[in-house]
Amino acid sequence: MGFEIKVKKIRENAVVPKIATSGSAAADLYACTDEPLVVPARGSAVVPTGIAIAVPEGYGAFIFARSGLGIKHGIAPRNCVGVIDSDYRGEICVGLMNNSDADYVIQPNDRIAQMAIMPVMPAEYVLSEELSETERGTGGFGSTGK
Repeated sequence: MGFEIKVKKIRENAVVPKIATSGSAAADLYACTDEPLVVPARGSAVVPTGIAIAVPEGYGAFIFARSGLGIKHGIAPRNCVGVIDSDYRGEICVGLMNNSDADYVIQPNDRIAQMAIMPVMPAEYVLSEELSETERGTGGFGSTGK
């Protein structure tokens, strides 16, 4: 097992993130609502989790789609991947997009996304007139083939 992440319940009925199996790369995040919440067809909704976390410096928490929700129902984070910085201590909310033609109902305590803790390396961005050469060079979208 890795290290501990401190979790604070912001709402009484919040569920602490859980790792489903010993091989899981991410922990499930749960909806913290008092009643069902509709993510309208081709629309979006912000879903509270009722928790705040303390991410250690040098790490970030990254919010990803749950594969079952994405593939079976078209439900995925609106911003593709959410980023929780190590200095953020507010409630984690997940903006979900419904990419299907049918409304999707989230029940209280439904698993809505997954969160992985990963190392990050701060960088200083320095303006340069030249960049090192690579085999790919400036080849963009699709430049390496199908």
